This record gives sequence, C-alpha cells and structure tokens, in this order.
Amino acid sequence: MKMDYHLHSEFSDDSHATMESQIERGIELGLQEMCFTDHVDYGIKKDWADGEIEWRGGDGVGTSVDSLEPMANVHYPEYFAKLYRMRKTYGKRITIRNGLEFGMQMHTIPQYEKLLETYGDELDFVLMSIHQIEDKEFWTGDFMKGRTQEEYNLRYYEEMLHLVESFHGYDVLAHVDLIRRYDPAGPIGFGQICPILTEIFHKVIADGKGIELNTSSWHYGLDDTMPSRDVLSLYHSLGGRILTIGSDAHKPEYLADHMEKAREILRGIGFTEIYTFDHHQPIAHRL
Repeated sequence: MKMDYHLHSEFSDDSHATMESQIERGIELGLQEMCFTDHVDYGIKKDWADGEIEWRGGDGVGTSVDSLEPMANVHYPEYFAKLYRMRKTYGKRITIRNGLEFGMQMHTIPQYEKLLETYGDELDFVLMSIHQIEDKEFWTGDFMKGRTQEEYNLRYYEEMLHLVESFHGYDVLAHVDLIRRYDPAGPIGFGQICPILTEIFHKVIADGKGIELNTSSWHYGLDDTMPSRDVLSLYHSLGGRILTIGSDAHKPEYLADHMEKAREILRGIGFTEIYTFDHHQPIAHRL
C-alpha cells in the first residue's frame, strides 16, 4: 500500500497547492491512498466564521491580502464540501481521506472538543501536533526566548504529555520531536528526553493511538528522521505499532517524498506494518 497521510492544500494558511494538484501528483506517483490534513491552530488563528481575520506576510501582520497569508483555520464547510467533490471526481483512481491537523495547546482543548462535536463525523483521521505553546510559535523563536535549551525542550514534551493525558480525539501524534527542527542549539541529547517520551508513549499506546514518521526531515535537511531513529526505536520497544507515514507536503513536488527510504528505516527498526484510517479506525498494511 502506497499512501501519504500528512499533506496540505489551499485550505491551510501556509499552502497554495490546490487539492486537484496534490491528488493528480499522487496518482502520477502511484499512490493508492492520501489523506488531507489541513491546519487548525486555535490560540494563534481564528475560524473564518469569527470574522476580522488578520493577514500575515514577510513584514508582519497587515490589512492587505496581497501576498499575505490569512491567520485563519480551515474554512470547514468549504473544506469538507470540496473533499467530497474530489472523492467523486477521483475516487476510482485513488482513495481520498478527510483529515485535519490539530496544532494543539492545553488551553485550546475546549475549542477542539467543540470542533469535533460539530465536524467529527466528517473526519477519517486527526493528527495532533504542537506548533506553539503559550501562543508562542517555534518557527519565530519566540517560544525559546528566555529559556535554556533544556527548559524549552522539556516544556515542549511536558505540554505533549499533558495533551495526550487530557485529549482523546486524535488518532496519531504528528512529528513528535518537531521542536528539534527549530532548536537554535541543535538537537538535545536523547537521554535528556527519553524519560518523558517514555511516559508519553505509554499513554499513546494504552489509548490505542499512534505516531507518524514525517518525511519532511529530508526536505528541511535535518540530520535524522522526524521523529529520530532513537524516538522511533523507543516507541517500538514499548510496544507501539500504530504508525503512519506522511510527507507534510505543502506543494505537489514534495508529495510522498522519500517514502521508500522511510519504509526501509522502519523495517530496520522492526516495524512490520503501517496504517491508514477510515472514520478513525486504524487499518494495518504490510510495510
């Protein structure tokens, strides 16, 4: 089974790729299944229904939409309507799944619970990510300011632990060590984060959830996979088996990037299956 279970379209604030372009590229590459997981980041972004959307570009937040990105979550009615159109158009050539990527923080849990009450039946798959904490983003460096490397790394994993203990509406924990991508001091030693990762994975596994191997690590030039081989091996050693592979592609040229290499690495660790989802039900496929 060839699939990509983490990709973005024009409904994510940071992507201009149309669903059509992503799907046609997937068919060209021989994918059998793909899942759109466009961004929802409560705390730093509004829903379109809230109105008064701000627009951000290279010079910061402005009022002109020209060359700027909306600080808005997925437009849910339009998103699900288009996904169903895409299924109707392309369904005989590729399986298309409905997903979302929840960029969560502890104080935003009620908003995601409300979102699932409204649209949960529309979804096959939910990725849980952490893109910011205390409404401070990683990519800008705001979250790291005033903290040592150990402090901001442990604070990141503490937030993750609290989230998996408190929120159960996700299916897979995305790019577990994402903080590494933005760490100005370089990767922290695995021994410093292994104890808290062990706690996180015990909870993830007990709840029947999974993690992903995110292949964007090759695109961003990281020195290891994301999560790292150490993190993947820990998850496997603790009994973790549910695992998806996603490219995190925001453009068609990165769709399914390095998927075969990712599979090779997973087999080397000892994984024998990867998973797809149908209405939140995990389906195993031979790796």
